[in-house]
Amino acid sequence: MPIEKLVIKNYKAFRDAVLTNIPRFSVVVGANGTGKTTLFDVFGFLKDCLTYNVTRALQRRGGFKEVCSRGVADGPISIEVQFRHVINKRDRLVTYYLEIGNEEDRPVVTREILRYKRGRHGKPYHFLDFSHGKGTAIKNEDDFDEADKKLDPEPSVLDSPDILAVKGIGQFTRFKAANAFRQLLENWHVSDIHISDTRGSKDVTGDDEHLSVSGDNLQLVANNLFHEHREVFDAILGKMQRRVPGVTSVQPSETDDGRLLLKFQDGAFRDPFIDRYVSDGTMKMFAYLVLLHDPAPRPLLCVEEPENQLYPSLLRELAEEFREYAQRGGQVFVSTHSPDFLNAARLEEVFWLQKQGGYTVVRRANEDEQIAAYMRDGDTMGALWKQGLFFGADPA
Repeated sequence: MPIEKLVIKNYKAFRDAVLTNIPRFSVVVGANGTGKTTLFDVFGFLKDCLTYNVTRALQRRGGFKEVCSRGVADGPISIEVQFRHVINKRDRLVTYYLEIGNEEDRPVVTREILRYKRGRHGKPYHFLDFSHGKGTAIKNEDDFDEADKKLDPEPSVLDSPDILAVKGIGQFTRFKAANAFRQLLENWHVSDIHISDTRGSKDVTGDDEHLSVSGDNLQLVANNLFHEHREVFDAILGKMQRRVPGVTSVQPSETDDGRLLLKFQDGAFRDPFIDRYVSDGTMKMFAYLVLLHDPAPRPLLCVEEPENQLYPSLLRELAEEFREYAQRGGQVFVSTHSPDFLNAARLEEVFWLQKQGGYTVVRRANEDEQIAAYMRDGDTMGALWKQGLFFGADPA
C-alpha cells in the first residue's frame, strides 16, 4: 500500500510542500533545521490524531499555534495523502485529506475526506466526507463497481469535532479504503536506534515482535526470531558473517536471573563476547538487520540517520537492505547526512529540503537537469552533494 503523493500545508516549516511520485524507497537530505524530522513527524501526527484526537496530537507538539506555520495565525493545517490499494480486486489510487482549523482557540476538523475513482476517468467519489463532527460515509462500498447499484451514504455525528471520522469507520473491514488507511497509520514506525539502549541484559517480558524506536528490545526480538523464525535469524547471521569481520555466531542467551542478553562469537576466540563488549558498529548492523528482516514488515518505516557508528563501506549494503525491505511490502523513508549513504541511492529516490523565505520546499534530484547530467556522466550523488549542487542542502 505505497504512498505516492504527500501534500503538507501550514505544518511547522512546511508552508506548502508537495512530494509526488514517491518511490518505495526514498532518501531525504537537507541542512540542519530544514525539516527532515518534521517530515517524518507528519505521519506521527496523523497517527496521534487517529489514536487519540486532534487536540491531544497538537498538545503533544506544543499546541496549534506552535504546529501551525509562522505567519499563519489560524491555519488551516492540511495534510493530503495519496496511496495505492487493491479494492474489490482493482488497483485504486486513494486520497485522504485532513484539514484542521482553530476556532475560538479550539482545534476543529474542518474537513476530512476519503475518496477514489470508480475507473480511470471521472471524478473521485467521496466515501467519507465530514466537517465539524458531522458527515456521511458510504456503507455499501462493495457495490461501487456495479453500475446498477446505488451507493448509500449514511449520515453520522461524531462525539466531538476534533475526532477523526476514519478512527471509528476504519475499524470495520467493509469500509475498505478507510480500514486500509487506518492500518497504514497504526503500523507506521520511526526508527532512531541508540546503541546504548541496545546493550545489556533485558527483562524477558515485553514486545518481542517488532524492534522498538530506540532498539531497546533487541534481545527480545532476536530471541523471538531465533525460536519462532529460525530461517530468518539464520539469514541475518549469514549477512553478519559476511559484513562484520570475525563474527561467526550471534545467539540470545538467558542469564541465571532470567534475563536475556546477546552473545557474539568471534572465530579467533574460544569464548563469546556479551553485547556490552561488542563494537558500536557491530551492534548497529545487527539491530538494523533485525529491523529489516521483520517477518511482518511495517507498511511505512521512517529511519533517521542510519549511518551513525557504521563503517562507510557498509552503507551501500545497508541501503540495499532498505530497498529490499521496501520491495517486500514496507515503504521506507531515510534521512541522512552521509555522502556514502547517498552514493547508494538512485537518482529517482532522492529528495532534498531547502529553506526559502523561512519555509521549507521539497526538491527532487531527478528533476534537476544539472544533477541528472552529472550522474549520466558517472558522477556520484554524494560527491555532487558535497560540491553544493544540491542547493541549500549541502553539508557545508
